[in-house]
Amino acid sequence: MKRAGHRVRAQRREAIVLVIPALLPILIFSVIPLVSGVALGFTDATLARNAEINFIGLGNFIELFGDHRFWGSFGIGIVWAGAVALLTLIAAMGLALLLNSDLRLKGLTRVLALIPWAMPPVVIAIVWRMIYNPNSGPLNGVLESFGIPGVNWLGDFSTALPAVIVVGVWAGIPQTTVLLLAGMQSISAEQHEAAAVDGAGAFRRFWHITLPGLRPIIFAVTALDFIWQFNSFGLIYVLTEGGPGGRTMIPPLFTYLEAFRNREIGYASAMGDVLVIAILLILSLYLVNQFRQTKEARS
Repeated sequence: MKRAGHRVRAQRREAIVLVIPALLPILIFSVIPLVSGVALGFTDATLARNAEINFIGLGNFIELFGDHRFWGSFGIGIVWAGAVALLTLIAAMGLALLLNSDLRLKGLTRVLALIPWAMPPVVIAIVWRMIYNPNSGPLNGVLESFGIPGVNWLGDFSTALPAVIVVGVWAGIPQTTVLLLAGMQSISAEQHEAAAVDGAGAFRRFWHITLPGLRPIIFAVTALDFIWQFNSFGLIYVLTEGGPGGRTMIPPLFTYLEAFRNREIGYASAMGDVLVIAILLILSLYLVNQFRQTKEARS
């Protein structure tokens, strides 16, 4: 018994030694900054030189509660993330169905479809700024060739957010397509063949076989994509910097500008705390759903 207990303790020590190198980066680059950011939300910290940091309790959060600019950006962020996640799912579903069919040049089509995935968000934003350029952009060039006047896509209040959403969808299609395509290929071909023999058309086979089989993937991809887009920063920052007039000002960008343009680190940290809580609530819904699906699969 003593030898067995000693062996178990030795195995535990070995496991801890092996896990520590993996935990250290998480602790240093994720946990410590997160805890520090949460703590700064309760202070009046600024970027002023030699400024003192004082604990002010819930002062920042009380001020934030009445900050209509922040809550306006919060609403824009929900519209942005929801629209991008939903439209990306629809577009990626169509592309995945196309790639899952007997398509000629399927390999080339897959490569072309994955190009946006290989591009950094900053590069994507620069390319689309050139496309949207009101003076020399190819998009306005095409419109003007048909006698339609050009549009200031990123500078007009009514078109800025839709234009940015289009870019977000274009950038997000490849990853969602790959996941949906993998899900489609995991569905038994015999089910489709049997349904076809029974006279079911392509739409009925998709609705009654493909879609139910993809439901767990659809929920997971949409939920995670919503969280990812809600937290996005670089794409919109390069495209519009939140303009015009705050029409594309999402919460992470608003928080960044408050911290480094207005130099109010404490107030910006309070915004970050609110965003963390919002993301955790959304993530909890996803995790609860995953837990239910796992439980149902086991039973």
